[in-house]
Order: sequence, then C-alpha cells, then structure tokens
Amino acid sequence: MSGSFEAIAWEVSDGVGTLSFNRPEHFNGMTNAMIREFYELLTAVAVDPSVAVIILTGRGKAFCPGADLKHYSSGQKDEPLRAENFLVPVLLHEMPQVTIAAINGACAGAGFGYAMACDLRYAARGAKLNTAFLDVAVAGDMGVPWTLPRIVGAGRARELSLLPRKVDGDEAASINLVNAVFDPDQLMNEVRDRATRIAEAAPLARRGMKQHYVEAEGLSYREFINIETERHMRISQSQDTQEAFLAFVEKRRARYVGR
Repeated sequence: MSGSFEAIAWEVSDGVGTLSFNRPEHFNGMTNAMIREFYELLTAVAVDPSVAVIILTGRGKAFCPGADLKHYSSGQKDEPLRAENFLVPVLLHEMPQVTIAAINGACAGAGFGYAMACDLRYAARGAKLNTAFLDVAVAGDMGVPWTLPRIVGAGRARELSLLPRKVDGDEAASINLVNAVFDPDQLMNEVRDRATRIAEAAPLARRGMKQHYVEAEGLSYREFINIETERHMRISQSQDTQEAFLAFVEKRRARYVGR
C-alpha cells in the first residue's frame, strides 16, 4: 500500500500507522489528487484490524495549510474532485482506529478540519492553527462547524471561524484546541509514545470505547446507556478481559489476542 500514493505517505509499525501529507515543497497544500489518495487510504485502513492507531502529520515544515492556492489559481491540470472525498473527516472521526493529529506546522482550512476530526490532537509549540476559510472567501468545509464547537465550545468556535487568525501551539492548548503542546523536536516522540500505549490496549475494548464516543454524540443519555451496557456486558465476557484480570492479579503484562 505504501507505494501506491504520491501526495501522501503511509507506514505501519507495531499497529501504529503514520499518514503523512507528502508535498513538502508546497507546504503540503491540498490538491484534488491528494484528497482522493487520503480518502482511498483511510477507506482501506478502516477495515484493517492490524492497524490500531493512525497518526496524521505532515512532512517538512507544515502540517497542512488547506488548499494549495497557487495550484488552483494557476490552472494546473488536476483530476475532478469527487463529493465522496469530502467524507475524509467523517472517516477520521468514525473509523475503528484511534486517530491522532500531530500538528507539526501550519494547519489551516481543510487541514484544520482534518485535525479537528481526529480523536486526539497534539501540536508543536511553533505550529500555527487557523480556520482561514473567510480569508479566501469560502464558508468552510471538512466539517469544522460540527467538530469545533464540540472541542472548544460554541462561542469560541464561531469566533475562530468569523475572525480567523493564527493560534500558536501554546494558546491552542490553553483553549483546548489541542490536548497538549510540545517542543518541535519532541512532538513525534510524544505522539508515538501515546499511540503505542493505545495500540497495546485490548483490541475489542479499544474499538468499543471509540464506538461509545461516536454513538453517544447522536443519542440521548438513556439511549446511550442501553447501548453501552450491552457492549460492556459482551466485551467483559471476552478472553481478553479475563486475561486482563488474571494479569493484574499475577502482576504481569497482559497478552491480548483480540477475542
């Protein structure tokens, strides 16, 4: 799979996949071909149980600043943009794998939308985050009005969208736009450490927990409790849960098999 793409890069190690925007000479600006590759990769990985966690980051100095405006304004040849490609943030948000944005640099527009769709977000101290949509005379895409209020609250989400500006890593952490901020040379180490810890969790429980959060967003409290209870009772009877209990008693590392 890693050799099938040009505008993105993909590598997997110990259950953790790293998906990198791979147009560093263009600061990872998006093109139609890049969005299509992104969609195709996520669609394939979503049904691959060997991948537990996906880290989303950018090669070079930028994460993803959104559309490559020079590309689109120059009239360069590009493939048609398909409506399904706009489902990338839905995949990031709902796929069984835990998704983590490692924001290493400029993150704006569609790139901002992708980061907000991830389960967790971590930023380098020098990274700049910006909705940026109004700056280029568009109302926005990639689901930001749905994700952003759930992350920072309705009022602040509207402010960040209606008064676009660059938010550095430290401020992003202070307003909960990202979970934590790190020095640039430590960002990937910190993110990989967290990704590995998540990947080592029992597969049924990890996937069930993510599904809990996805389903809870559209249900009443009572409706969700009913679903949560059924899943909890089912998973608690799994071989992995019994192994976790035994490992705790025996003071050893659990050995999970995904059943």
